Amino acid sequence: MKHLVSIRDLDKTEALELLDSAQGMSQVNDRSIKKLPTLRGRTVVNLFYENSTRTRISFEIAAKRLSADVINVSADSSSVSKGESLKDTAQTLEALGADCIVIRHPMSGAAQQLAGMGWVNSSIINAGDGTHEHPTQALLDALTIQQRLGSDLTGCRVLIIGDVKHSRVARSNALLLSLLGADVQLAGPVSLVPMDLSALGVRISHDFDIALESTPDVVMMLRVQRERMLENFQESEAEYVNQWSLSRKRLSVLGDKSLIMHPGPINRGLEICSDAAEDSRSTILQQVKNGLAVRMAVLYRLLSEEQ
Repeated sequence: MKHLVSIRDLDKTEALELLDSAQGMSQVNDRSIKKLPTLRGRTVVNLFYENSTRTRISFEIAAKRLSADVINVSADSSSVSKGESLKDTAQTLEALGADCIVIRHPMSGAAQQLAGMGWVNSSIINAGDGTHEHPTQALLDALTIQQRLGSDLTGCRVLIIGDVKHSRVARSNALLLSLLGADVQLAGPVSLVPMDLSALGVRISHDFDIALESTPDVVMMLRVQRERMLENFQESEAEYVNQWSLSRKRLSVLGDKSLIMHPGPINRGLEICSDAAEDSRSTILQQVKNGLAVRMAVLYRLLSEEQ
């Protein structure tokens, strides 16, 4: 395994192995001495064309905990702002010693292009590309579900709610959780959950309350992307809250052991109420913590000389 640009790069065995490795890394992160010498001498470059807090910082900490050297590059402070192409930027970074390039890009397929065109020999990790995929987010979500509900996700009922159309998180989760045997349902407004997404092997719903009647084990709320929602959702923001927010009323319907998930950042009062975000069933901060463990596991898998 040289790159991770899509969940489709993994079969079920590989996905489970990564999750097992991530569970081991999470134990390392709980120790007083959290550093491993595994990737000493390797260089990881975080190349981010979009703003990020959780993903960029967790990749940085993950690489450092494995003793790799880390360089952070943002588009607005690099030659990208002068018009440099993705190909030239990547080749420059490799010439400077990058063993792995972690890329976030607004264009869907950018990571796939970088990995597939043969421009560089560096390993490529997709940290989110347009509305396409975000594979490490799906892995950390799966790890969180395993830790709360058990390692075998066969038959686990997962309900993903909101602006699925523009969500790379939803796509990667649908692919991974289905691969692991979960029963995945996507729900949202007709304009934000196209029926062709059923090709991902999931069920589609356009009514939150009816979807909740399936007694999901996991309710995963998606960030409302205001900049896109306003042009695709025909009703007002208030109407969106009424129909699609995880409100106090809907919170009361969830089972005692149902999980509440959110990839962050949270728009409190829009896609999720504060009571839900802070409920004992919420895994939001556990997901952030697991992001570090998953990214350590992925970096180890791609860059360890033992592979």
